[in-house]
Amino acid sequence: MATITDLYSRIIFNSRGNETIEIDVITDGKHLGRAAAPSGASVGTLECRSFPMNSPERAIEFFEENKLRFVGVKADDPEALHSIMKDVDPTPNYSRLGGSVAYALSIASVDSAANAANIPLFKLLNKNGPHRFPFPLGNVLGGGAHAGPGTPDIQEVLVLPIGADNIVEALKTNFKVHKEVRNIIESYDTNFTYGRGDEGAWAPNVTNDEALQITERAIENAGFKLGQDVAMGIDFASSSLWDNKVKKYNYSRKGKALSSEEQIDYVNNLIKSFKLLYVEDPVNEDDFSGMSLLTSANSGCLVTGDDMLVTNVSRLAIASKHRACSGAILKVNQAGSLYDALQFANGCRSEGVTIITSHRSGETTDSHIAHISIATGSKMIKTGVLGGERLAKLNELIRIREYGLIEGMAEICST
Repeated sequence: MATITDLYSRIIFNSRGNETIEIDVITDGKHLGRAAAPSGASVGTLECRSFPMNSPERAIEFFEENKLRFVGVKADDPEALHSIMKDVDPTPNYSRLGGSVAYALSIASVDSAANAANIPLFKLLNKNGPHRFPFPLGNVLGGGAHAGPGTPDIQEVLVLPIGADNIVEALKTNFKVHKEVRNIIESYDTNFTYGRGDEGAWAPNVTNDEALQITERAIENAGFKLGQDVAMGIDFASSSLWDNKVKKYNYSRKGKALSSEEQIDYVNNLIKSFKLLYVEDPVNEDDFSGMSLLTSANSGCLVTGDDMLVTNVSRLAIASKHRACSGAILKVNQAGSLYDALQFANGCRSEGVTIITSHRSGETTDSHIAHISIATGSKMIKTGVLGGERLAKLNELIRIREYGLIEGMAEICST
């Protein structure tokens, strides 16, 4: 078993040009593991803190002061590493160590251990399987916090290649639809400058309804059948729309505000009209009752919590009590360490909640979540659609295919 012998840390930059933390873990004096933390734009209020006092420099300083505590630890043991992290920082949200350090340190450690054992990371994290490829959720048209003024209020319009037989076919399907979306946008806006949001999605000056109609038409124009070859999904990021003072969802770009009841009706109608297989954060992060109503009314759609669950086992327990989510986003950096995220995945499996491993809008070129998605039995992986930091994860799935250890695509329901 690989033992940590040295550690190095540095500040690098993510896909937005913002500072983040990268950590190298050396095991047995020779095996390198490296990981860098991502960051989000649509951030749940209960996520762990990325940096102590919002300072990457302070995070590096605190880590360097304590890094010798991790020397001698078995790198393939996320729980042992987590235990030391909590000794160093007993706060519930990593406010002293910083979630970015917890993320980078825990993933760099298992990365080094996998390199030392000469096995793929997913095999280290889940030795027995079954191992299957997740379906890629492609963000083809976007707005909200990931795009600029004039774009839709809805943060992401997603496509899911449910008819694909393998990961390469699945990726080709998403790319084909993405290209067709651009062609159709041009007919809506002759001044379209091919602007894209953080995750590669087209960011046009269209309404919410037009965004969905464009995507539906693009699927058909690309030669696919909606609900059979390709399904649609939406990330509402509703907490960013929710005005707690007036208790309404403010669709400012649409010029309309919806009550909680109206929001649920709106989501239900969209699920029915566009045969949605996936909706994420359709109500604000504290509305477990509203989420429960949507889940019970839409058995053929994954009603998924992101800001509501924040990869946190305590929040998952509340949601399960309300029967509030049929799907759950797994973002390691929301929880902090890899061990925290793996505990969340175990909880999801116990509750029968479908796991969707996800990137963040502010990403690095690391590809570890491709392996984490397979190791946790995720049905889907959410990685945007284009951009070097997005393709790093998607291309890693293609490389993983070459190991010959994967039993095909995940089993997923269709509308």
